[in-house]
Amino acid sequence: VQLQASGGGSVQAGGSLRLSCKFSRTIFGINDMGWYRQAPGKQRELVALYTTGGSTDYAQSVKGRFTISVTYANNTCYLQMNSLKPEDTGVYYCNVRAKITLNYWGQRTLVTVSS
Repeated sequence: VQLQASGGGSVQAGGSLRLSCKFSRTIFGINDMGWYRQAPGKQRELVALYTTGGSTDYAQSVKGRFTISVTYANNTCYLQMNSLKPEDTGVYYCNVRAKITLNYWGQRTLVTVSS
C-alpha cells in the first residue's frame, strides 16, 4: 500500500478533525501532496495542496479553516480541519504526485459534519 489514510469520522458543526496519510518510503521524486474530497452528487475537488518546496494552496471554501502539513520524519501528510461546516461533508482522499506522471491515491475516508 503506497498511501494509508485515516482520521475521518463524524463531528458537529464547529468541531475539528485531523486526517492523516502515511505514504510509502518507496515513492521517489514527489512533486506534491494533496487532499481531495467528493461530496454527494458532486465531482471530486482539490481541498489542499502541499508542494515539496513547502508552499501550500487551498480551496477558497476552506481557507483559514484547514491546514495541510507534512512530517517527513514519519512520512505522513496531515489535514487539520477546524470550524467544520456541514458542507465539508464528503469522502476525502489523499494524493501524491511524483515524477510528473505518477499519481497515487489513498483509500477513502469519510467525514460527516452535522448541523
